[in-house]
Amino acid sequence: MAGTPLPAALFCVHVQRCAVAALPDLLYYPRHRRVFLIATPAAISAPTAKAPAPADLARPGRMVSLDVFRGATIAAMILVNDPGSWGHIYPPLEHAEWNGWTPTDLIFPFFLFIVGVSMTLSFASRIARGVTRGALAIHVVRRSALIFAIGLFLNGFPEFDFSSIRIMGVLQRIALCYLVAGLLYLATFERKLSIEGPASVRANFRVTAAVAVALLVGYWALMTFVPVPGYGVGHLGKDDNLGAYVDRTLMGGHLWSESVTWDPEGFLSTFPAIASLLIGILAGEWLRSDRRAGRKALGLAAAGLALLIAGRFLHPYFPINKNLWTSSFVLFTSGFAMLALACCYWVVDARFWRAWAWPFLVFGMNAILAYALAALVSEVSTDFEFSDSRGHQTTLHGWLYDRFFVPHLSAVNASLAFAVFFVFVIFALLWPFYRVKLFLRV
Repeated sequence: MAGTPLPAALFCVHVQRCAVAALPDLLYYPRHRRVFLIATPAAISAPTAKAPAPADLARPGRMVSLDVFRGATIAAMILVNDPGSWGHIYPPLEHAEWNGWTPTDLIFPFFLFIVGVSMTLSFASRIARGVTRGALAIHVVRRSALIFAIGLFLNGFPEFDFSSIRIMGVLQRIALCYLVAGLLYLATFERKLSIEGPASVRANFRVTAAVAVALLVGYWALMTFVPVPGYGVGHLGKDDNLGAYVDRTLMGGHLWSESVTWDPEGFLSTFPAIASLLIGILAGEWLRSDRRAGRKALGLAAAGLALLIAGRFLHPYFPINKNLWTSSFVLFTSGFAMLALACCYWVVDARFWRAWAWPFLVFGMNAILAYALAALVSEVSTDFEFSDSRGHQTTLHGWLYDRFFVPHLSAVNASLAFAVFFVFVIFALLWPFYRVKLFLRV
């Protein structure tokens, strides 16, 4: 399926053993602070301050809600990627044909948004531990190059026909967005000095927001007012838009094989995709703040609703379109992502209702491995043929689907049931890693 990320660390990862940080139920004082109370008459008679409600405390530790949100996004990605039959799919599990959206169209922008939130948390933590700006910049460049290279490798596998290999793709888009957003964060972040510990680090809100707005407005202006040779101005069809023309000009026969004349992860549409990640950075900074947990969840939900409404309002003028990654699509999907994360944050990190979430943690804590396993199992089950008992050539995917699903359900339900089965297969493969706290990182 176009627009669905593939494993970025299948061929080059290191293993990290770590545990999910348990968030304490009680407030605590930092170790270096000692509090001495003097029993004066005034102190004894003073009224005791009312303790804040647990839900209002922004507890320290790992943001488990982000892992849950990531895991739900990955599970959804695997579900829509692996139906029993591409000819029998419920409409919500397909991409929109062109303009408009379906729930499936939310998955990739959700992933970019999550990358932005994670970047904020990761970079701030590393800088607080003393990692220099230069070292982090090298890390960003190296990681982006690795992801881009693996994307090219997967595009060529297994034939490696370099005369037609697709240059762009999902991993390539992620790599470019991560590169630009990461370097922007490192070039503009702000330090806040503290007398009680190391200086805290924050993304430069104004610069980040201004760049995101400039990308969205600039992309709209380019797509609307720049004439396309042979077509004219303002066309937003599959072949006649400026992005498709730029892709054909720069990459020729190295476009998406399903379209040939345009690419859903093309060069020009990567610029507004960067804004999707930058909005994630802004959301991450809001959640890192010292505000009460309830206010953070409410504020994120309010901002998400505003972006969603703005994107929908702009739809008649610059249609919501995943393949073009229009500015309205960025606002609309980022708003959806904020609403989803706000709900997840309130339930998981504010209220501590987590019993339901552990299956998503299995996916979310080992996201890269989930991608890798899903891609490998899918590739093996669909590419290698064998003869069944009747002498017919089939694949493992086809044999399982025809034998255990098609005879018992309607065509569309059999296809969906197989996709659910595939998600459970990947979950079963991930579970042992989760049990021993073995997580793969790029």
